[in-house]
Amino acid sequence: MSFVEYGDTIKDGDTAIVFLGHESMFPVKVQHGSVTQTKYGVIRHSTDLIGKKYGSKVTCSKGGWVFILHPTPELWTMNLPHRTQILYSTDISIITMMLELKPGSIVCESGTGSGSLSHALIRTVAPTGHLYTVEFHQQRAEKAREEFREHGVEHLVTVTNQDVCKNGFGVSNIADAVFLDIPSPWEAIGHAKSALKAEGGRICSFSPCIEQVQRTCLAMEESGFTEINTLEILLRVYNVRTVSLQIPDLGKAAEDNSSAGFDSSSPSHQGSSCANLQQGTVQFKSGVPLREVVGHTGYLTFATKS
Repeated sequence: MSFVEYGDTIKDGDTAIVFLGHESMFPVKVQHGSVTQTKYGVIRHSTDLIGKKYGSKVTCSKGGWVFILHPTPELWTMNLPHRTQILYSTDISIITMMLELKPGSIVCESGTGSGSLSHALIRTVAPTGHLYTVEFHQQRAEKAREEFREHGVEHLVTVTNQDVCKNGFGVSNIADAVFLDIPSPWEAIGHAKSALKAEGGRICSFSPCIEQVQRTCLAMEESGFTEINTLEILLRVYNVRTVSLQIPDLGKAAEDNSSAGFDSSSPSHQGSSCANLQQGTVQFKSGVPLREVVGHTGYLTFATKS
């Protein structure tokens, strides 16, 4: 199993996603002899998982069922263990596009954190690219190395435990892109410039506060970066549902005109339309925004090395 290479069958040692519903899923490490508890009952790894195909419908001990999904960076973002605040797919998608990443790209990242963005970057630059990720916290760096090894992508990533603001990324003049998610990104702009290729490399800095953005933009300008711009991505989800609206009373003339517009030769049209008119309501498909919407996550500042 690898996050960048699809496998048909579930094997011992794989990381799989147990899907109970769109709002309920979790990762599990498949191990011979182990069991996993769900609200629908027990899943026995040896008999219920190992050897089955990804996407299979598995019946639990209480009679309920779940789906077992192959892991992807998107599913991992939704289910990973949080060691830090993470980036979600809304921001990750624009970062990948604006940094112009593709298979074979070399990317530097700081900090690694919980590895949400790291997995997406690795999938994008595979199979010939590489990610150099720097994490200040030693235990988080060690945990990231362990996860990359378990997920079959360790050959595509190098994890370094050091302070990027003091020691940089450990590489020079090879990166196609640099991403910064640290409290004081302006202190790492010089090291980012050194890591980027001679010309045309892209940089992105993620910051939750506008004061951080201001200082970062000044540091970028002083270091000779061009095309500096800042974005904020706000996601608004709509729930499509059927609503019943009351037919307005427009008078007898309007009723005659509207009745003349119906095709009396169609029995199905006659039945449904007349029923709605008699009841005084008509049904429409409507998009309604959710009551709770994810608001500000952070500002994304992009620039190009000239």
